[in-house]
Amino acid sequence: MILTALNQYYDRLADSPDPDTGKLIIPPFGFSEEGISYILVISKEGYIVDKVPNIEKIGSKTRAKSMFVPASFKRSGQYTEKTFNSGKENAFFLWDKTAYSLGVDANENKKSENSWVESSVTFKSFKRYHLNMLANVNDEGLQAFLLFLEKWQPSHFDQYLQDPNILGTNVCFQLDGDRCYLHERVVAKKLWAKFLKEPIGLKESNCLVTGKRERIARIHPAIKGVTGGQTSGVSIVSFKPDSFKSYGKEQGENAPVSELAAFKYTTVLNYLLNRDNKRCLSVGDASMVFWAVAADGGKAKKAEQLFMQVVNPSDDSEAVKLNPWVEKISQGQPLKEVAAEIDPSTRFYLLGLAPNAARLSIRYWLDTSFGELAQHMAEHFTDLSLNPPAWNKPPSVFRLLIELVPYRENKKPNAKDIPPHLAGEMMRSILTGDRYPHSLLAQLVLRIRTDGHISSLRIAMIKAVLHRGHRRNPIIKEEVPMSEDEDNDNEAYQLGRLFAVLERIQSNAIKSANATITDRYFGSASTTPCFVFPRLLVGATTHHLPKIRKNQDKKIAARASYLKDDMDRIISKLPSVFSKHLSIEDQGRFCIGYYHQRNKKFVSNNEVEATSSSSTGTN
Repeated sequence: MILTALNQYYDRLADSPDPDTGKLIIPPFGFSEEGISYILVISKEGYIVDKVPNIEKIGSKTRAKSMFVPASFKRSGQYTEKTFNSGKENAFFLWDKTAYSLGVDANENKKSENSWVESSVTFKSFKRYHLNMLANVNDEGLQAFLLFLEKWQPSHFDQYLQDPNILGTNVCFQLDGDRCYLHERVVAKKLWAKFLKEPIGLKESNCLVTGKRERIARIHPAIKGVTGGQTSGVSIVSFKPDSFKSYGKEQGENAPVSELAAFKYTTVLNYLLNRDNKRCLSVGDASMVFWAVAADGGKAKKAEQLFMQVVNPSDDSEAVKLNPWVEKISQGQPLKEVAAEIDPSTRFYLLGLAPNAARLSIRYWLDTSFGELAQHMAEHFTDLSLNPPAWNKPPSVFRLLIELVPYRENKKPNAKDIPPHLAGEMMRSILTGDRYPHSLLAQLVLRIRTDGHISSLRIAMIKAVLHRGHRRNPIIKEEVPMSEDEDNDNEAYQLGRLFAVLERIQSNAIKSANATITDRYFGSASTTPCFVFPRLLVGATTHHLPKIRKNQDKKIAARASYLKDDMDRIISKLPSVFSKHLSIEDQGRFCIGYYHQRNKKFVSNNEVEATSSSSTGTN
């Protein structure tokens, strides 16, 4: 199903060239998109006469420009003299890294004065491969390239190039005076197309993707760009150990996929994983790619942009235009009211990929309509909503996941500490509307207990887990309040409110305390209230409240009666005996009650002072 959807998307892209340039968006069969750092210009006599940097600047960084070149393939292990003598060729057609194309590579020995080292065996492979491929060719540019191969020696590097920046990069070739590259010449294209059609010992079978009888790919092309994956590329489909094989079949024969289908799905995945195309997001340790399919390409693009901005808000000028839509979705409004120009029936695909050595794990796969996906996103924000609000602008998924990381004051949280399993499960819950993982609640409560950071987003996530659990499970009768609920019958919720009042009493009695009751007792109060609250209540009634009443500032002194009344009203809602232990769900409700009461006090502080002043004046 996944490979079929990717093949279909490749076909759509191949039939839709870039409207601005008219060029192909995705490489045709037999080609791949590679970063080429330098163009080496050769004369008709076969000498290098110029080197042209093929570099672009993105922000403060520079990188090689992408180019469609004859397809690369996986090169495993070191290419040695023994490999060369066996007749195996590892070279790419009319382009390659300098170790192959020039026989020189960067010197990793920093103590050496020479910046390059000779790679003669790889150059011999490159030379032999092209002498065989281009034998008897009748083309001016390719004949000049053959002369270059005959004359070039790795030792010529200092004489003709003298640039250490070129070492280890990909280079391609151009005939002096020509506008096209050698691999773009008509004769070179025909030669490469003929090579692709030649039988190379591959067996034929029914392709699992197309159902047609075709040549089966023994090894599938590499997939690059997955966060944390090997730079040389990884695979979704691969068979190496004997335990993966069956009925005497080797490698790709165990799951027969045709050469063409394997090329299409890997090529389109590499296209999606390219961050420039804005169809890929990093979620925890996974890379999530997505694409939309609609009769109108403009509507599909609009759906992709809206999804990207909802999941990962950007300050890009084009993305900012979608912010009003994002705000409305975050308020729970349906898609037809938010963006009438986007067709809710637009098909939307999401694929989560995580590295696993040289292979890829599928974290999640979703094939749905954009209308249904937008509804699930709206439900996600509804479940997160709190009063007072927990955010100024809708948080990205990454912003939520970073709340699972231990908080360290004045230190930036490390994304590597996000639990990988929770990132994938949470993303799946958001996309499908299923219940959030129960372990998410346990992780959030644990973080609050251990690092003491009671952020509004952590509370919002706790509320989301409990609220969705209530909606999805009819057995759970208790609702989770979005705003302060003084009449709520849940003991844990009222205990959280009481703890916030006791904290407020202490802060009014003791200014700039070295450690508050929240620092010392929040974890134990939210888990074993019977061992903590009696002591806290004694401290509040016998020490802190009397101290507030004696304060020389009449405004502060007047707060004592207000805080005492607040404490008594909450206690009246509690049972006569505090519980010995609170479940993980009730620990979450404790946190929500604390948040509501604590933020109510900060919001209404001016009102409290005004009320206190008037009552003092009357007395």
